[in-house]
Amino acid sequence: MIEIKDIHKSFGVLQVLRGIDVTIKAGEIVSIVGPSGAGKTTLLQIAGTLDKPDSGKVLYDGVDVLSLSEKKLSAFRNRNIGFVFQFHQLLPEFTALENVAIPALIKGESRQAAYRRAADLLDYLGLSDRAGHKPSELSGGEKQRVSVARALVNKPAVVFADEPSGSLDTKNKQELHNLFFNLRKEFGQTFVIVTHDESLAAVSDRVLKMRDGIIEAESRNDMFWNRMLKKIFGILFVILSMAGCDEPEYDYGDFLEVIAVYEGAGVDGSGSVLAYQARNDSPVVTLHSSSMISGVRK
Repeated sequence: MIEIKDIHKSFGVLQVLRGIDVTIKAGEIVSIVGPSGAGKTTLLQIAGTLDKPDSGKVLYDGVDVLSLSEKKLSAFRNRNIGFVFQFHQLLPEFTALENVAIPALIKGESRQAAYRRAADLLDYLGLSDRAGHKPSELSGGEKQRVSVARALVNKPAVVFADEPSGSLDTKNKQELHNLFFNLRKEFGQTFVIVTHDESLAAVSDRVLKMRDGIIEAESRNDMFWNRMLKKIFGILFVILSMAGCDEPEYDYGDFLEVIAVYEGAGVDGSGSVLAYQARNDSPVVTLHSSSMISGVRK
């Protein structure tokens, strides 16, 4: 979906980015971490087309967006990219509803359509009763949820968030993190997040660790793949149970720990994982660790 190729950026003699290569897939939640001055925000701004590199390319679905004219690039950004900032950046003279609707109005939506979409998003985020309030009348958590609604109003391909929970207390921070994952689950929303929050990075699909203008490490969060495998095996268990299979056996690779987190699952003394039916705890399948999936047998 998004390809960032060999990005270099300097401010005077200071090299901020030194040959960054990143690919972001649709539906991913990717966290960018690292010490202050590592180049995280600069990378985010370039990926979000708010700034331009000295060299390199930013491709959206194969299109080099940095080669577009300023007018076309602004239109592209408005339609395809959402932003959430640490300090919300809401316009103080406008209500929550108006703040959310502004990007849609800039896009060319009718006032009626823009306000309807804004109202729907505020309702989804539990802010319908705050729609007529100005930012000064909202709590910190409410302001940030309004900024998320504003980022989503044009149904963007990706949302870039720069320290989105940095100014929030623990409760509001957790609610915001949960919101990102709910939006991914329900709408397939892609997020790229610069954060110092270890709890958010820990549950992201991928973590890019930056230092001195380069990506020094990249890790894939197994929790994402655990969820996917959990769903696959859950469906498989139901199908086999409905087919009348009596304790079918699978041999599979390095997924023992994945299946162990399946609801109601337990590990027997041999290291096999037993998945249980939710209602009566009777074994449905026994899974053994081996080099590959070898088949099913009754």
